[in-house]
Amino acid sequence: MKPRLGFLGTGWIGRHRMAAMLATGAVEAAAICDPAPACADEAAALAPQAARLPSLKAMLALDLDGIVIATPSADHADQAVQALDRGMAVFCQKPLGRSAAETRTVVDAARKADRLLGVDLSYRHSRGMQRIAELTRSGALGKVFAIDLVFHNAYGPDKPWFYDRAQSGGGCLIDLGVHLVDLALWTLDFPAVSNVSAALFASGAPLRADGVEDYASARFLLGGTVDVRLACSWRLNAGRDAVIEASFYGTGGGASLRNVGGSFYDLRAERFAGTAAETIAEPPEDWGGRAAADWAIRLAHDQAFDASAEHFVPVAVAIDAIYATAG
Repeated sequence: MKPRLGFLGTGWIGRHRMAAMLATGAVEAAAICDPAPACADEAAALAPQAARLPSLKAMLALDLDGIVIATPSADHADQAVQALDRGMAVFCQKPLGRSAAETRTVVDAARKADRLLGVDLSYRHSRGMQRIAELTRSGALGKVFAIDLVFHNAYGPDKPWFYDRAQSGGGCLIDLGVHLVDLALWTLDFPAVSNVSAALFASGAPLRADGVEDYASARFLLGGTVDVRLACSWRLNAGRDAVIEASFYGTGGGASLRNVGGSFYDLRAERFAGTAAETIAEPPEDWGGRAAADWAIRLAHDQAFDASAEHFVPVAVAIDAIYATAG
């Protein structure tokens, strides 16, 4: 029997991940919940048999195997813990928590419940990033000593809660930079973060304590030896919709993942040797829903806690350190 899932939050991203999960054939949608009728209607079109419910409480009352959370960030940790405490697996949009403390609370709840926990850190599932990780971990790039990370967005989010620090946990850093931090730590097997320095800006001025940043830059060391430079933004005048880059430089070569033509979805990966560049992955590629699909397939085989969920915590710790250093 396929695992039965509840989908909490069915805006664009929630529906996209729902479609990716259902397309695997490994799970079924048993319930949907969204306060916006139009969003619930579109989700119901993907799964006409799913019950339409008014609240998380109603969803938790059902005999579900898992809940997929795509709600505002302030709700993620509490909703995830409620589901886990009822014995349900969880797949959550990033960030899992607004802080490392919230993130740790969810991971601990998943371990206690012995239930699978996933977070939609989707870029690591792209073909190009998978190839770069293979090169880095195999030693093909020599000793990696520098990483450049960039995610500039010509637009800001369209939901008011993103601009309320209490609800979002921060601005572009926790929204976009979390992907970059995850890529660096995941590729290098989660070394310790140290020597953090950072600057946060809003509308071209240093960030005030009560605001959220629309530009962030940071520098830190991984494992004491790898120099990481990070920059991310909302509404940057960059001449294109987005600028995305994750570049890894070693003593024996380099490799880089970059978006193509300002696209959020078209990614090309190259391997470097001196002045030579070799393409190792290129678009088109439908990678955006792979984290969700992977979780759904794993859930169908084993609903137990996966210790790799512990890795969500050091990513959150790094984000916290950047905010603390800049603030």
